[in-house]
Amino acid sequence: MLFAIAACSSHHDGGASADAPISSDGDGGGSAQPCATRISYGTPWLAPANHANRYDDVDGEVTWDGTCVDDGANSYAVLSNGFKPYFTGHSACILALDESAGCATAAPACTTRITYGAGWIAAADHPNSYDDVAGRVFGDDVCHANSYATLSNGFAPHFSGGTCPISWRYEQCGGLYTNPDIPHDCPDPGVLHDGDTYYLVCTSGGAAAAFPIYTSHDLVGWHAMGHIFPTGTRPTWATGDFWAPEIHKVGAHYVAYYSARNADGKLSIGAASAASPLGPFTDLGHPLIHDANMGLIDASEFTSSTNKPYVLWKEDGNAVGKHTPIHIAPLADDGLSLGGATSTLITNDQAWEGAVTEGPWMVEHGGMFYLFYSGNSYANSTYALGVARGASPTAPMTKPAGPILVTSSAWVGPGHASIVDAPDGETAVVYHAWAAGCVNTAGCGREVLTDLIQWGSDGWPSIPLAPSSTTRPLP
Repeated sequence: MLFAIAACSSHHDGGASADAPISSDGDGGGSAQPCATRISYGTPWLAPANHANRYDDVDGEVTWDGTCVDDGANSYAVLSNGFKPYFTGHSACILALDESAGCATAAPACTTRITYGAGWIAAADHPNSYDDVAGRVFGDDVCHANSYATLSNGFAPHFSGGTCPISWRYEQCGGLYTNPDIPHDCPDPGVLHDGDTYYLVCTSGGAAAAFPIYTSHDLVGWHAMGHIFPTGTRPTWATGDFWAPEIHKVGAHYVAYYSARNADGKLSIGAASAASPLGPFTDLGHPLIHDANMGLIDASEFTSSTNKPYVLWKEDGNAVGKHTPIHIAPLADDGLSLGGATSTLITNDQAWEGAVTEGPWMVEHGGMFYLFYSGNSYANSTYALGVARGASPTAPMTKPAGPILVTSSAWVGPGHASIVDAPDGETAVVYHAWAAGCVNTAGCGREVLTDLIQWGSDGWPSIPLAPSSTTRPLP
C-alpha cells in the first residue's frame, strides 16, 4: 500500500494507530503532491524521550542501504537524512520506508532488503551482503543451535560465531506492526472485509452489551465502534452466553451470525440483519438454527464464487461426551433462513483435535474449498488451527496430517480464525491466543493477532513463523 502524504515537516501527533495513514490536507488547487517519507521503526527501536509514535513523517525522500552498525551494546542505522535510529541488540535494525506518490523514485510495490551481518556464510557466487526480495519476508528472531536463521520465504542463512545478525528494510509495505493487535480479551474474532474497511466482532459472554464491533483499514489498528446489540437490545429469545459472532455481507444487507443460549437451555445459532456493518441490527426474534437435543455454536457464513450463500456451524458434542461435527447448509438469498439440506464436512478424528473441532471458516481458492477450523481445548496449549479441503462447499473434506498453527514460546492456544484478503492482496489470518504465562487465569484474556498465510504449490496453506511476536511489515 502507498501512503498519500502531504504533511512534510517532522511531527508527532500523539499516538496515532498503525492504520492511520498520512493524509492529504487538500489544498484544492490540484498542485503536484510533494515528496515525503514515513519512517517506521521496529520493536527494538530505542525511542527518544517524549516520542509518542513509532514513526516519523519527514520532507523528501529518505533512503537506507540496510547496513546495521553494531556499536557493542546496541546497533544503529544511518539514514540518508543523517538521522541515526538506535536499536537494542546486535545488528537488530528494523525499518520501513514509505514514500508518497510525489517522490520520483517511489517503488510501485512492497519490497524487502535482508542484510546479513557479521559471520554470514555467503555462497561463493553471492557478492553482496544482502538480498532484495519482492514482497514481504520476515524472520522470527531465533538463531538455531548450529547458527542459522529461518526466514518466511524458506531461506535459512547460516552464520559463524553463534549469532545470526540480520537487519530488515521494508519499502512501500505500508509500515510495521507487532502482535497483538487488540491487547485485551476479544475471543473468537470474526472479520468482515467490506470496501476499504475491516470490521471485527468478538465474543462478549454475559455482558449487557453483546458483541463489540471494531473497525480498521489495515487489519492491525482497531477502533471500537459500538456493539451488535447495545445495552437493552439483546434478543429476547437468548438468555446468555453470547459467543463467536461474525458479520457477513449477504445479498444487499449485512447479517450478524452468532451463538447464544436459548430459553430451553440449548445453545443455538442466531441471526440479525442491518443495512450497515455498524448496525443497528434487527434480530430474527428466534434462533436461525436450533436442536432440542444438541447445542449448536460457532456459526460462519460463506458465499461461493457463484454467489450462493451457506452457513456453517459446529455441534457442541464435547459438552455431552460426543463428537463435534462441523456442518454446512445452503441459505436463502437474504441469509436469514436455511435454503437446503445439511451436509457434514468434518468431525474430530485426528489425535491433535482431541474432543473438539470448532470455529469453522471457509474460503475458495484455486478451484478448491478450504475449511479452516480449530481443535482441542481453547483453555490451554493444545488448541490449534487446522485446515481441510474439498471439491465443493458441501463435499466431505480431506485433512492433512496435523494443524497449521500451534502454540509458540510467546503465544498459547492460537485459533478460532478469520481468513481475509489483506490490503495488499495477500491472505491474512486473524485469530486469538493467550499470552504465554497468562493462560486461562483471572485477569488474562485471549488477545487478537494477525499473520500472513502462504499458499503452497500443492495448494495447501501454511502460516510461516507464526504465531508471531516480532516486528513485521503490515499485511
